[in-house]
Amino acid sequence: MPLKTRLTEALVLTHPIINAPMAMAAGGALAAAVTRAGGLGLLGGGYGESRWIEEQFAATGNARVGCGFITWSLRKTPELLDAALAHAPAAVFLSFDDPAPFAARIKHAGAVLICQVQTLEGAKLALDRGADIIVAQGAEAGGHGRIRATFTLTPEVADLLAKRAPDVLLCAAGGIADGRGLAAALMLGADGVVVGSRLWASAEALVHPNMHAAALAADGDGTLRSSVMDISRGLDWPEGHTARVLRNEFSDRWHGREAELKANADTEGPKWGKAWREGDVKGANTFVGEATGLINAIAPAGEIISRMVAEAEERLAAGAGMVAR
Repeated sequence: MPLKTRLTEALVLTHPIINAPMAMAAGGALAAAVTRAGGLGLLGGGYGESRWIEEQFAATGNARVGCGFITWSLRKTPELLDAALAHAPAAVFLSFDDPAPFAARIKHAGAVLICQVQTLEGAKLALDRGADIIVAQGAEAGGHGRIRATFTLTPEVADLLAKRAPDVLLCAAGGIADGRGLAAALMLGADGVVVGSRLWASAEALVHPNMHAAALAADGDGTLRSSVMDISRGLDWPEGHTARVLRNEFSDRWHGREAELKANADTEGPKWGKAWREGDVKGANTFVGEATGLINAIAPAGEIISRMVAEAEERLAAGAGMVAR
């Protein structure tokens, strides 16, 4: 039986699951697979490349999907939003900056505005900007984020919404990789979840096989939050944002020596980029979250979602049986 929540009703979904719009990993095949499985698939617009966006929308085969952007990067190339809106996306997902420059255009186009936040203050700002769905992202997540944890940030945002904007929906993100995480998120007050690492580890994701293999061999202790990957790539992320990745020789060498890395970026940056393209997991970092320790196989996205929902149903039913009547 599908889990029925306000998210499934509002977005006409079978399951309360959205895939994270992971830059360079969430392409058209993954987004379409998530949608076909009953969730909402999102393309990862990331740092923005118009040709990539067009190619990946085409790869969805006209499935009902949305698109996500790194908001501070979108400010530099705002025409990319128009490119995405031309495909009538079901939703546009913004994260890591004030959504103000884009919120009105998204809503005017008829797309659902999803704003991911990492702090309570960010949730308040998203409400002021007219977010339809807020995603509370904990630091357990792979890729970029801040320092709050999913388990406390989610109910705190839920309480805020209950007081200020009860019609705005809430999703939890960060460390949710199986039915236990989905069930827990719903009990914390979320209407659904945004899943990153577990769907990053899917057959449809645009991920080098070596990086998938590295994630399967790792556990949550093997990750860290750092800025060295961004320094090497010349990406000017806002202060306070770091990325969670697997530790490797590169991060062991440079984490804690960021100033020195900046001074050597002209030589270290190209080496990191070459390693990334070649799937060298020692020279470039694998972007995956603490949930890597819960991932045991690369599987089709539809299979991952079905298993996650079935397990959540079992957990919720078992939990209900613990209440004395």
